[in-house]
Amino acid sequence: MTDREPSSLADRLERHQAPILLGAVALGFALGVAWPGAHALETIVDSAIALMLLVTFLGVPFGALVEGLRHWRLLATLLVTSFVVAPVVAFALTRLVSHDAGLVAGALLVLLAPCVDYVVVFTALARGAHAGLLAATPVLMVVQVVLLPPLLGITAGQEVVAALDVGRLAAAFGLLVLLPLAIAAAIRLVGRRAPVVDRAASRAVGTVVPVTALVLVVVAASQARRILASADDLVALVPVYVGFAALMVAAGILVSRVARLGVADARAVVLSGVARNSLVVLPVALALPPALALAAPAVVAQTVVELVVLVVLVRLLPRLVCER
Repeated sequence: MTDREPSSLADRLERHQAPILLGAVALGFALGVAWPGAHALETIVDSAIALMLLVTFLGVPFGALVEGLRHWRLLATLLVTSFVVAPVVAFALTRLVSHDAGLVAGALLVLLAPCVDYVVVFTALARGAHAGLLAATPVLMVVQVVLLPPLLGITAGQEVVAALDVGRLAAAFGLLVLLPLAIAAAIRLVGRRAPVVDRAASRAVGTVVPVTALVLVVVAASQARRILASADDLVALVPVYVGFAALMVAAGILVSRVARLGVADARAVVLSGVARNSLVVLPVALALPPALALAAPAVVAQTVVELVVLVVLVRLLPRLVCER
């Protein structure tokens, strides 16, 4: 999947990523229910996510990034799918829960942000253009940093936007995303002259799955009691999240055909459109005022639904998008 040296253990972890991550969510939820003080884990959520993204970004082929940007048709299709099509679909579906501003805020916050981490592995498992998607992740990340506030203003309304802590939003993306990205790029740059640094970075990339699993344990444990207390409200989001995934699969296939992408690129577009950046936007949801308290559990609920959907898509997508 990346430029690291082949590792049988890392490869096995990647192939079994879905059950590992789902198991991590289940373990975290059980821990959160059994341990009354688990909510205190919220204090390390930001640090855990930053570590996960650092390990993920170490796998970005920075040397091939310019070449990846030259593949403008794939990049343009990814951008259109996530920042033109996805907001329309998200806005339409969140009308189903418009009675609760917290559910709307959480759902839109997560559905408007494309995933930049484990979607690459799922794309590889579906035999999609994972290398091209990996090269595009910095662009997708920067664009969502810029567009998320105005897109929320358009789709969620000024009431929700007014409740957002813009400073928290900027800090979340700056410290959790841009800083790890800059550190990863610096490490890889140093690694060109220091083979020992490059080898260490490549080994670190092999820990993406266990590090992501650890983050999910922390997140699920910290939110378990909040999710349990809000279960009746969160159930209403299941059709929203499943419907979003289904419509984005159809939209991804359609947009890819219009762009005349190859099979591998089209699969990458579909999975990028479906997978969302729940872990990165969670700190923003946690910072929302009490009136929007359901936003954070709404974000976590999307992660659970999405992981199940991605497991199905890995098997189904090669049949939906294939050579004709």
